[in-house]
Amino acid sequence: MDHAAIIEYRADGASGTLSTVAERVLWLSTSMIHHANRIRPNPSGLKVGGHQASCASMVSIMTSLWFEQLQPGDRVSVKPHASPVLHSINYLLGQLDESYLTTLREFGGLQSYPSRAKDPDPVDYSTGSVGIGATAPIWGAMARRYVHTISGAAGKGRQYSLVGDAELDEGAIWEAILDPGISDLGEVVWIVDLNRQSLDRVIPNIAAGRLEKMFDAAGWQVITVKFGTLLEELFTRPGGSALRTRILDMPNPEYQRLLRCTADQLRERLPGEGAERGALGELISQLDDETLLSAIRNLGGHDLAALSAAYRQIDDSRPTVIIAYTIKGYGLPTQGHPQNHSSLLTVEEYATFAAALGMDSQNPWGRFPDGSAASELCASTAAKLQREPIDGVAPPAVPADIGRTPKGTATTQAALGRVLLDLTREAPEAARRVVTVSPDVSSTTNLGGWVNKVGVWSATERRNWFADDAETIMHWREKPTGQHMELGIAETNLVGLIGELGATWSRWGQPLYPIGVMYDPFVERALEPWSYGIYAGGQSILVGTPSGVTLAAEGGAHQSITTPSIGLEQPGCISYEPAFAIDTEWTLLASIARLGRPDGTSAYLRLSTRPVDQGLADVPTDPAARERRRRQVVAGAYVVRRTDDAVVTLVGMGAMMTETLVAADRLDQVGVPADVVCVTSPGLLFEAIQARQGRGSGETWILDQVFPAARATPLVTVLDGHPHTLAFLSGINRVASVALGVTHFGQVGALEDVYKYHGIDTDSIVRAALDVIA
Repeated sequence: MDHAAIIEYRADGASGTLSTVAERVLWLSTSMIHHANRIRPNPSGLKVGGHQASCASMVSIMTSLWFEQLQPGDRVSVKPHASPVLHSINYLLGQLDESYLTTLREFGGLQSYPSRAKDPDPVDYSTGSVGIGATAPIWGAMARRYVHTISGAAGKGRQYSLVGDAELDEGAIWEAILDPGISDLGEVVWIVDLNRQSLDRVIPNIAAGRLEKMFDAAGWQVITVKFGTLLEELFTRPGGSALRTRILDMPNPEYQRLLRCTADQLRERLPGEGAERGALGELISQLDDETLLSAIRNLGGHDLAALSAAYRQIDDSRPTVIIAYTIKGYGLPTQGHPQNHSSLLTVEEYATFAAALGMDSQNPWGRFPDGSAASELCASTAAKLQREPIDGVAPPAVPADIGRTPKGTATTQAALGRVLLDLTREAPEAARRVVTVSPDVSSTTNLGGWVNKVGVWSATERRNWFADDAETIMHWREKPTGQHMELGIAETNLVGLIGELGATWSRWGQPLYPIGVMYDPFVERALEPWSYGIYAGGQSILVGTPSGVTLAAEGGAHQSITTPSIGLEQPGCISYEPAFAIDTEWTLLASIARLGRPDGTSAYLRLSTRPVDQGLADVPTDPAARERRRRQVVAGAYVVRRTDDAVVTLVGMGAMMTETLVAADRLDQVGVPADVVCVTSPGLLFEAIQARQGRGSGETWILDQVFPAARATPLVTVLDGHPHTLAFLSGINRVASVALGVTHFGQVGALEDVYKYHGIDTDSIVRAALDVIA
């Protein structure tokens, strides 16, 4: 094994202590992965995995950051594959018990990637979904500022992201960086691990210069840490400029190949074929083999002094990116190898590695001796980074019912804005915690009145130049206390932000009620990052509106089909598709009341711009009956109409209730009495069925009230979405059924034409009912 890469960790004085800690972090992170793959029994034979090379490239960066730079109020998002480095540091700081070091990727142990919800040691941000964890501190910075504005309880601190260079290929990264509101967030600091390798290869054309220009164009401060102290000193010698030019100009794969060379091979290859070959050869002829091997590896991302100097340059008036040149696998036998991404040290390589570091491969978890400089550094760092306990604030009470009964014709989308305005009057403390977010669609999703009332959030107050324009209906008053956050047209940014706004209850003890509003056809684009935010502990409400083929004039391109099933399939989320304005009020208020608490959950509301006669809801006037209806709406379904001797039950959802009720009238006219049920949450009904079978904890009473066995009849289900969403309802009482819905791309046209095209019009419902009872 070539030990040259390890030498750089060994210095004298104070920096020598930090080098000693970095060396131990490298050893521990490598050992965790080694134990998980080579020592722990694996009866299944499935690959356990881990990323020793990716960890090694981050060791110097993270050691320098934690032991020199971080303050208690800072938060850090660690690149997914460097999770063992984070656990190693936490172990040395006394924040992780030794027993967990053997549990990497084991059930109930250390997670594959940093998890704020599941790991036993401190993790600021869950990462693992590429591009999502990296951008989370941006949204975390906005959330923290908002919380501090309303409560003064969030304090201050930088928001760091440790990002692999290959992760910069993710579009979500640049959507976040380019959002115009980000350039004011001076607490955001990214450190890019520029090791020039991805999973499969050395990336031939990754150009730091191009990345620097892209960040600079977005208004970020750019700091590049290219070379270490040894190389910088060699550049000052005769022939040094030739060495610098040679290293800078050579292709990435050529440089990576030099890392695999012996000293003799380096002396032959490094001078190259250029005009400065002679001067460069003369320079390296003066270096002994050990120095030469160290020099070719002496990049800034592994030089603790160079990293410290970079941190001192951070300008807190704007976001900062530190581009740190590194070597993937630095200090390991696999360093620089083009396929080292998932490679593991062999047992023999591990033993040699242990000997080179003076460690015991049979007892790898030893701490520093008491009283040693390294032990004292760990203790002082742990004391410095100790965070004060969080005293959580209980979420303000949210009313269950505003008390009004909507009249006339209205849409569920319009009801959203109306409920938010009602909340400011009926429950101002709760309303103050509501934060709405939209991707440039506030005016078209009926949030105009709300925005006028609460203002738009901005890091600094900005003048509204249209304040005196009488024809301007929607006023854009930007200020730090505004409760609406407007982003560009990037749904990934929106769900990232509401995820972090929804985590403030656990980060700073201050619950918020974040509501993200976007066009429903784009919910699927946002679903993966929103799902990851829920996994990471963020509780939020996502509103998709308008939705379905009911958006007839937009054509098939803007007609969502599969989103109704989200509630059936998305963990940590309750979905609703209300049919009437009162249903929207009750389900929205119930969803808000579930946010900002340890047992809380997120919600998805699918709304519509279809005008509907609110009288069809037939809301009970008796207070007790009204409350019974509200509970049913929130639990997933309610009966709209009961008939004597019903022979079929029509089950509608959302915008389809008008056709469902008209179909029931027509069936009655031909002597086929029908019950009518309105479903508001297929997911809750499915959970109730599972609970009835002893497979969950859902509320089974809703099945008894809405689908009693004594009134079991064949079913016809209909929704503006895929029919499988409601098809399972026939299993409640094991009856025959027909499931109507949308199964193929739509057409532009009048509403009645589009409904007929998809077989969800009134005629189709009537035919299905006659067929199912035949």
